Amino acid sequence: MVEKLNLADKRLRAVGLLGGGVIGGGWAARFMLNGIDVRLYDPAPNAVEHVQKVLASARRAFQQLTPIWLPPEGSLSVVDSVAAAVRGVDLVQESAPERLELKQQLLAEAARAAPHGTLICSSTSGFRPSLLQAEMDHPEFFLVAHPFQPVYLLPLVELCAGERTVPKAVERAAAIYRDIGMHPLVVRKEIDGFIANRLQDAISREALWMVHDDVATLQEIDDAVRYSWALRRAVMGSYRMANGGPGMRQSIAQWAFKWPWSRLTEKPDINSEFLDKVAEQADAQVKADPLPLPTEQMRDDLLVALLQALSSQGYGPGETLANWEQQLRKLAPEPINESGPLQLPILEVSPRWLDYNGHVTEKSYLQLSGFALGKLFRHIGHDADYRAKSGSYYTVETHMCHLGELRAGDRAEVLTQVLGVDDKRLHLFYVIRREGDEKPAATVEQMLIHVDAVTKRGGPVKGHVRERLLDLARRHAQLPRPARAGSSIRMP
Repeated sequence: MVEKLNLADKRLRAVGLLGGGVIGGGWAARFMLNGIDVRLYDPAPNAVEHVQKVLASARRAFQQLTPIWLPPEGSLSVVDSVAAAVRGVDLVQESAPERLELKQQLLAEAARAAPHGTLICSSTSGFRPSLLQAEMDHPEFFLVAHPFQPVYLLPLVELCAGERTVPKAVERAAAIYRDIGMHPLVVRKEIDGFIANRLQDAISREALWMVHDDVATLQEIDDAVRYSWALRRAVMGSYRMANGGPGMRQSIAQWAFKWPWSRLTEKPDINSEFLDKVAEQADAQVKADPLPLPTEQMRDDLLVALLQALSSQGYGPGETLANWEQQLRKLAPEPINESGPLQLPILEVSPRWLDYNGHVTEKSYLQLSGFALGKLFRHIGHDADYRAKSGSYYTVETHMCHLGELRAGDRAEVLTQVLGVDDKRLHLFYVIRREGDEKPAATVEQMLIHVDAVTKRGGPVKGHVRERLLDLARRHAQLPRPARAGSSIRMP
């Protein structure tokens, strides 16, 4: 009898990693920075050092990618056997080298040692899951979860079930990967190479033909890609611009499989002479256009910038980032509420927040006050249900003062004080400062108006939100009034 998976309990606590190379290290970073403990099995002598290096790169990238609080970082435990890696974990992720016998052996051993019902996933980039699960005692909880490098930044993970995989296993895996900021794509049928790699291989083959025939160099091919359809496809994909059925029919009739557009059914002779030519062009590329940062850092910075640009539009991979950030907001600690102002969890100042003078920008200070407002709303129960049924607060006035400096790497805290509440108005004051400092780096004062959900006009705050706000305002009335509250800009 197949054990029923608990789909309600989606949050991972621990993962067993089989392999800590390029892909395994990326998985370790993504899991750990999402607060998930990792148990690593990899007999290679430098596996731990490699994972730590990837983790450092991921920390740097995540600091730029999102200003939302990450959960406390998961731990990394190195173990000396497959059994120790899979014992007591919620998910096993195999990322061993692409050798079928090795993968089959590891997966079979993991299935024997893991508790029945544990999800076991392979990062293979090409082997069909039915082939990989052939030696497993309990193959029903096995599937392929194929990511892309760098795993901690690129959101796609292709999920492919084998002949004996139960559907609930795929559902459970999709929920898990979605929660750590990824976009799970379920492959409908088993196929070698899955979807993205087959597309990538087709483009690579055509590129190598053009190099082989001296039509173009590697540099020219890269320029043709990155200055044209690579940008468009990063945003829209391949076929959305066809604008539906009529456009798709016309596109196929005009362009598909038309000679001499493609030679994808053939491949050039990969001999030593051709390999020398390609290698020489690759060296010339690097010398002609050296990257100002180490290659991995430059790659990460460009990916972060593109993902953030897409996130601002809430579209495609940017929507995946926005959804992950929303999940992080839910998991972030509640503001401290003892006898003083509400205090946000500490945030480290990112280099992305700085202006040309190396100081935090006005936009970033306002963003920090926005985070504090969101935490205040969560504290008083001003949630989606309340907004839909009763109403919402809207900002009508904001004043900001620069009083000090914050720099990259500083640990910043935000204190929120309720200065006043009545039926419609909410008056707030934020102090933004370096952790441990008394002097603020900046202050933000804000007035909000409550708008009724039905009339769309100013209306009284209601129910539990009103009660909690009034209670908070009474307690904050006992605090000293901030010196700059009510100040405005004046000429001397």
